[in-house]
Amino acid sequence: MGIQLYFYISHSGFNRFHDFFNKEIILKKHILEVDGIQKKFDERVILFDIYMKCETSEIVGLLGRNGSGKSTLLKIMVGLVTAPNKCIRINEISKNKATDLFDEISYLHQDQFIPNYLSVKKAISLSIDANEIKIFCEDEFIKSILNKKINQLSSGELRYLEIKIVLYNSSKFVLLDEPYNGLPPIMIDVVNELIKVNAKRKGIIITDHNYQNVIKISTRLVLIKDGKVHNINKKEELVEKGYLSATAIL
Repeated sequence: MGIQLYFYISHSGFNRFHDFFNKEIILKKHILEVDGIQKKFDERVILFDIYMKCETSEIVGLLGRNGSGKSTLLKIMVGLVTAPNKCIRINEISKNKATDLFDEISYLHQDQFIPNYLSVKKAISLSIDANEIKIFCEDEFIKSILNKKINQLSSGELRYLEIKIVLYNSSKFVLLDEPYNGLPPIMIDVVNELIKVNAKRKGIIITDHNYQNVIKISTRLVLIKDGKVHNINKKEELVEKGYLSATAIL
């Protein structure tokens, strides 16, 4: 019972949460495009002439085998990894410098990004607009960790906090790299709901080894294979392209 309480959002809190995001739906739709992405390590080509697109309200699931270049592509998109001749556009305006992307794209790294010396309250106040902090904390789980230091959190608690911070900031797009890592099943369900709600006002790209949840939550699927992007229209195509076995989609 205690565990369930941590992830329960009160009825009144959920209504305020829902009303807040319904207001955001009327905002302008934004479009993120990445084009001409190429990357190789030594002589091995990881990505070749990649084009991807994500719009507000989309949840794009990025699938691929280990080492296929999923995380590399996300890092290129936010400027953490260089790539020759890359073109990043937001609303048809080129944004090829990392400094141009800070306010446009948020990135959830596989590794911890909140410093251990911060308190949870300080991490929230540094990351979330003051007008949204009350809504951010309308969550019994967040309330339960507010008086802790970051270094006192479990791996699941920390991952949940980081995911929520990335989803709630003012960026137009969010890239989630292995968000489910370290989360118990009950938290995965809550995170999926957070992603769905935030997709009403953002474009989201998600990749994770937990492909079942990526497929479940995505509005569109993309597979990286042999360095190229393949748009997936139905799950059977994942079998045809050798990503899943036939029994995996049953």
